[in-house]
Amino acid sequence: MMLDRRLTLSAYMTDLLSSGQVVFTRDEAAHALGVTIPGFLKAAARQQQRKALFNPRHGFYVVVPPQYLSWGAPPPNWYVDDLMRHEGHPYYVGLLKAAELHGASHQAVMEFQVVTDKRLPKFRAGRSIVAFFYRKDMAQLAGAIIDHKTDTGKMRVSSPELTAFDLLRYAHAAGNIDSIATVLADLGKKIEPGRLVALAPAFERTVIQRLGYLLDYLKFDALADALHGHLEESHPLPWIELELDRKGKGDVSKDERDARWHVIVRHKPEIDE
Repeated sequence: MMLDRRLTLSAYMTDLLSSGQVVFTRDEAAHALGVTIPGFLKAAARQQQRKALFNPRHGFYVVVPPQYLSWGAPPPNWYVDDLMRHEGHPYYVGLLKAAELHGASHQAVMEFQVVTDKRLPKFRAGRSIVAFFYRKDMAQLAGAIIDHKTDTGKMRVSSPELTAFDLLRYAHAAGNIDSIATVLADLGKKIEPGRLVALAPAFERTVIQRLGYLLDYLKFDALADALHGHLEESHPLPWIELELDRKGKGDVSKDERDARWHVIVRHKPEIDE
């Protein structure tokens, strides 16, 4: 974009919005405006005070359109792809946010959950919190990450199969076992057995056991059978807890020991209809 060097930062931001863009870097803006980095930072600070500019990461800026001024930032799906390209790391939007995008959420998701191979701190973005979850071997998941269209372009999102595994791998971020089972009750309708099994080697055996138990419990027989066939190669299975935070709590005489998955169930999942 050819710009008049006399443009102010405010005019630069307006020009970006008029061309359908909402993000820019510190260096891009300083060069376009013909100012020094300290000069740009002073101007940016003024725009941030006016809530017209959002700075989620060092050197990366998001213009706040007028309709989102009261929020303090546009929705994360407007800029997450650009943000992660700025960071230089692969990523995908996952967990409960991905489940919501697949139509499998019964309530508004407050965290915008992103999986990447770099440990990044969470940050508040207007009415949302962008939270990051670490996964070292992102290359193993390449075939299970899909493009999802957004208002400003696209973003990378976990497939239904990958989302299901992640709900158990990062169970602490997905809620209690009732909420996970509730999401799976809807998500399971979109999961294909072949794709589920193909993805299983990328996950810990304990994750597969817990997911398999829940799929059985929710009557997704074809999915459960496919996963169990994969696990049969690694028998004998160790006994594991369905929920680690319930270990040893309550009346142990009511505990169930599921022989198929070797899962100890201290609380039967309850589905939110």
